[in-house]
Amino acid sequence: QVQLVESGGGLVQAGGSLRLSCAAPGRTFSTYTMGWFRQAPGKEREFVARINWSGTLTTYADSVKGRFTISRDSAKNTVYLQMNSLKPEDTAVYYCAATEIYSGSSATYKSWGQGTQVTVSS
Repeated sequence: QVQLVESGGGLVQAGGSLRLSCAAPGRTFSTYTMGWFRQAPGKEREFVARINWSGTLTTYADSVKGRFTISRDSAKNTVYLQMNSLKPEDTAVYYCAATEIYSGSSATYKSWGQGTQVTVSS
């Protein structure tokens, strides 16, 4: 397993932007698919986006397609989630996770961060 640490969450007005970061202190996750998930109060955790080990393949949930961009910087051992045109329904705790296969199922991800809160006000 890989220890993951998210940062970059906060409070933003609707229409605003945030960039989340996910780092793996002391470890490399260059061979892993990295995913972002989110969980809103009273709801199940849902897939947001994923990126393969080389950064050449990305997949997004329909709800964020065209607004969010996932990327990775292997030199910095960091994965990013750029979130634009934020909506109140994007409010959730956002988690990054790592898996050895290219999957959108949370069950396949073995390493998780502690989460970072994103709150979008209307």
